[in-house]
Amino acid sequence: MNNNEKENEKFFNLKRTIDAATSQVNQDTIQKYGSAAKEHIVAYSGVDNEHGRVLTRSLKSVAKSKVNPKYAQQNLKQQAGFSAEIVETSRENAENIIQGKETRIIRTDDLGRVNDPLYDHVEIDSSGNIITGSGSQMKFVGKNPSDCLDKLMSSKFQKYRDNDVSYNVSSDFYDDIQKEIEQRVTKLEAQMQNAKKRGDTALAQKHQNKIDELCKVKRNMKKSRVSNADAMEARVSPKLFTAKEIHNVSHRAGMEGAKSGAIVGGGIATVQNIVDVVRGKKDFDEAVFDISKTTAFSAGTGYVMTYGSTALKACMQNSSTTLIRSLSKTNMPAAIVTTAVSSIKSIGQYFSGEISGTECLETIGKTGAATVSSMAYGAVGQMLIPIPVAGAIVGSMIGYTLSSLCYSNLMNALNRAKLAKEERIRVERECTEAIKAIRAYRKEMNEYMDAYLNDYRTAFNNAFQNIKTALSIGDVDGCIDGFNQITRKLGGDVKFNNMEEFDKRMKDSSPFIL
Repeated sequence: MNNNEKENEKFFNLKRTIDAATSQVNQDTIQKYGSAAKEHIVAYSGVDNEHGRVLTRSLKSVAKSKVNPKYAQQNLKQQAGFSAEIVETSRENAENIIQGKETRIIRTDDLGRVNDPLYDHVEIDSSGNIITGSGSQMKFVGKNPSDCLDKLMSSKFQKYRDNDVSYNVSSDFYDDIQKEIEQRVTKLEAQMQNAKKRGDTALAQKHQNKIDELCKVKRNMKKSRVSNADAMEARVSPKLFTAKEIHNVSHRAGMEGAKSGAIVGGGIATVQNIVDVVRGKKDFDEAVFDISKTTAFSAGTGYVMTYGSTALKACMQNSSTTLIRSLSKTNMPAAIVTTAVSSIKSIGQYFSGEISGTECLETIGKTGAATVSSMAYGAVGQMLIPIPVAGAIVGSMIGYTLSSLCYSNLMNALNRAKLAKEERIRVERECTEAIKAIRAYRKEMNEYMDAYLNDYRTAFNNAFQNIKTALSIGDVDGCIDGFNQITRKLGGDVKFNNMEEFDKRMKDSSPFIL
């Protein structure tokens, strides 16, 4: 291996280490933001496969609503109001997930309360219980802020004011409506004072009542997460709108991933370059340049990996297939994206003729194909073997073994066309790497099993010690208790706890089933 190949191998190993570390660090971010992005997929499709719910309306179904050509603008405005309710729900719930809040909002229609007389939304806790006083209305009405306020103050909406219902108005109207209310209140206060001076108490009271109504609207009015433009776009182009929503959430996740990537990549590069400087392999300026380069590259990679993993996790989480939903809760989305990102350079080199198909597959294989397969079979194993941890261990072992065999066979088949010497050298190298991987995997499995079984080992040792002590002093009840400790730990049903219960059970004529 020449110096250039050694440098490439060193860079590859560094990149692989940074990518793996960044993927692990960002796993919580991917899970959190992926679940948030999934809310927008549900809003579009109207189906929440994760929780087995079908919504009464979705962005997709609203977009299919009929429009009368004579009243097109009016129809679209009304239908955009329904879209606004759906988008408000998905955005609010997505933000709650990102912030770690357990509460969610839900449309009253989706609770079976279609056309609820007072509320469009209510808030529910983690158990699905409606939180008292959380009801609210969506009011995307009016051609402009002033017109919207006129409608909110009209007799048509009197019932909402009487019941002190909260209003969510479009985000682009909110600030101007607040100013409009202040101006109207100021004007009414002046008119009320003039009426009082003239002794017209009835008119003064009328002005006061209007002021009270305006103040109530102002107090109960909230700024929606949705603008009029958002609502109309969601009505007219729901697919594009949903793609933008997922992009926005994924972008936020990507920015978090970029920060983690920079910290991880910069940290690893700093340590390695300091060592190189101390050993005299690099001067200080070279080390600083390499650290900056690696940090920037790691930040970019962290963004791309986290962005892609978040979007993929969202799609997987709402899949109609149980297995895929299970995989979304693992590191699988990150592993797939990491493998894809890492493979892009190799694929580009293959198509440009810089490397052969064999070399391309070999590089891609190194980037994590076995890891992805192992995770997939791990999820399958956990489903088929419903014992905590054990199923995942067995599944991962099967996945790792099968993926390794398939990859090895494919490589051998491609390499048969090469010279015997080249084949022998490559096979020897692969065997060496395989042996290292097997040893590392076996060590990992031993550590995994030790951690898993440690609790049982401790319980059994304590039980056997109690039995030994009981036998040495002739304590029959203590001996029975020791055996019962083992039975309970293994999930068995204890039939008796002492000698007295044992005698009673032996005298019982009913069948004794072990």
